[in-house]
Amino acid sequence: MDPNLQYWQSNGQSFLSRLRLWFKILDPSSVLSSQAEIEQARTLLQNEGHTQRKEKVANAWLLSLSSVHPDTGGVISLLFRSQVFLPISAPLVVASLLPHKGIKPALFWQFLLQTYCAGFNHANRNATATKDNKTSMKQSILIVGTVAYSTFAGALPQIILKRLSLIGAVVETFSRSLLPIPLSACLGAFSVMVVRSEEADNGIRVFDSNGNAVGVSKAAGSKAIKETALSRAALFGTTAAVPTLLLALLKRAKFVQRNPMIIAPVRHISTAIIFGLMIPVSFSLFPQFGKIKKESLEEDFQSLDSNGELFYHRGL
Repeated sequence: MDPNLQYWQSNGQSFLSRLRLWFKILDPSSVLSSQAEIEQARTLLQNEGHTQRKEKVANAWLLSLSSVHPDTGGVISLLFRSQVFLPISAPLVVASLLPHKGIKPALFWQFLLQTYCAGFNHANRNATATKDNKTSMKQSILIVGTVAYSTFAGALPQIILKRLSLIGAVVETFSRSLLPIPLSACLGAFSVMVVRSEEADNGIRVFDSNGNAVGVSKAAGSKAIKETALSRAALFGTTAAVPTLLLALLKRAKFVQRNPMIIAPVRHISTAIIFGLMIPVSFSLFPQFGKIKKESLEEDFQSLDSNGELFYHRGL
């Protein structure tokens, strides 16, 4: 089993422990680390073991957890590492939630956001599934289809406004304030479920409590996708909801009524802040090294002596 999974097994079973760890992992300064430094960190961990308390070993763990894929052992592309998720996606999220004047700007920002999210989901998936030309082609088609559908669906509030602008203020309030909340949550989950669907189709590797691989399970793959989809729905849904509620309260204040120009910067800043805070929270909702009951798996696993529980890498 990869050292990263061993670390998550030992240190990531409670929500608070995962949250503290994610705040450290998401430090963007580690992005500057070179390929050689990442390889040195991995070598250090293999030599020292994950029980060491030295500061050098602790930093090596953070670099490994943030930069190396636990299934393949390869270095994750710089653009799709967890610590750059906020700097890249936050401006896209803010721009996608803006009240655009036309459909084209809404489609443009949704396209950039959905493309990046699909790439991030694919780069941080569980990579147990065997790669072949047929699988790669199917995965590419799914990613393109996900981006195309999500781009159009994400711009739906603006499309409704443009086509039904004569109906009145009710439609405008619904399209600008209410519809983006469930829509953002659903699209965040949808991207994960489609891009990572091969995990449910082909299965993911399952481990016993000692870290030994005992087989490949489609049920575990489905559970990993479901948990990650829920965490992504919480991330994007909360990011859309909280600033909307905040603005609804602020609009009642006399100061804001006298200075309506303050609404726009408050919307942008609050969206970015909520999104930044929700990233480690959403990543921590479920363990990276998840548990699944043996009874929930296929018949092949029922004869194993595993004390009723097996483990799997959830992905991100």
